[in-house]
Amino acid sequence: MRSGHRLGRPFGWLWGAYGTSALGTWLAFGAFPLIAIQVLNAGPGEVAALSSVGAAVGAVVAVPLGPWVEFRRKRPVLIAMDLVRFAALLTIPAAFALGVLTFLQLLLVSVVVAAADITFRAASGAYLKTLLPPEDLLVANARFESTAWTTTIIGPPLGGAAIGLLGPVATLVADAVSYLLSALGIRATGRHEPRPEPREAARLRARDLLDGWRYILADATLRPLFINTALFNGLVMAASPLLAVLMLGRLGFAPWQYGLAFALPSIGGLLGSRLARPLATRFGQHRVLVVAGTLRAFWPIGLAFLGPGTGGLLLVMGVEFGLILCCGVFNPVSATYRLQHTATDRVARTLSAWAVTAKASTALLTAVWGVLGGLLGPRTAIGLAGVLLLATPLLLPRRGAAPPPAPEPESEPSRT
Repeated sequence: MRSGHRLGRPFGWLWGAYGTSALGTWLAFGAFPLIAIQVLNAGPGEVAALSSVGAAVGAVVAVPLGPWVEFRRKRPVLIAMDLVRFAALLTIPAAFALGVLTFLQLLLVSVVVAAADITFRAASGAYLKTLLPPEDLLVANARFESTAWTTTIIGPPLGGAAIGLLGPVATLVADAVSYLLSALGIRATGRHEPRPEPREAARLRARDLLDGWRYILADATLRPLFINTALFNGLVMAASPLLAVLMLGRLGFAPWQYGLAFALPSIGGLLGSRLARPLATRFGQHRVLVVAGTLRAFWPIGLAFLGPGTGGLLLVMGVEFGLILCCGVFNPVSATYRLQHTATDRVARTLSAWAVTAKASTALLTAVWGVLGGLLGPRTAIGLAGVLLLATPLLLPRRGAAPPPAPEPESEPSRT
């Protein structure tokens, strides 16, 4: 790595833009369901639909955007997606002020934001790969990971205080402004980006929509990591609503205790992200990927034994700390491993397919576990998710593989 790990001014602006939008997202955490409940008097079914249907439909809308992004400069796409989210979110406070806000508008905005999120992630990964040399990618991803956990720690408490003082609509304004600031930060990177090679066909064909999935499933390195990530994230997120029902309902925890149980363990994410690069340097990326990916699967089963009182609270915090610590190590190594093993001209399509699958699988598994929670009870359903998670390490890449060859020097576009 370079001395002091200085990644340059363009990356600094990109990192700042990421941190700003991430903080805005966590400030507005829970704002959509709160607006639906407090302003529109929505019932449980509508609130569930807002969370699951919005994400699922947004994922479907984003499917054709991956191939579209691949053959365009990524920096303008990133700015455009930030501005789309800024404009979409601002329609909610505007409609609220005029007294015309409806549940349908909330649902449509959630779809637009979900689709823009997926497109932004696909473009940002591809842009990062052009911005930095391969040996700096892990440092960059570790910084993104530590920023994500920092905003997770400080965002919800600040957002909760703002909601208490000003209402949930105010936090959506802050979230919208964070995307505008992110767009300005990305614009300030000021880095010339080479134009991608034009597509072979003049127009996007139906078969092109599946290019990302075809590439992933045909690659012996990416395929197991892809399946592992989709199942692990989906099962963890599927159990989250049931854990809330168990803690806030049957076990009688106060809302502040519930928030504390997930805020404090996020410190493990900061610690894990700081350990990711030293561990990968010493033991190799593939070994750290497999070990951290295996260890993170053993923690969630502990939530099935949750009880009331201080002991139960400490159990949740301990389980979450261990889980988040392992994820803090795994996530930046996984993101770097994925970028390094994806051909440069396939990154946007691959990351788009990855993000679409993650959104869709989480929405599907959340719906399934909601039904299981009703049939079996929340504790049994949480335990079932934990048991299934124990099998996910079997899907991790068993052997490391060499990254795809870099483009020939004479064919690589010049950078400034």
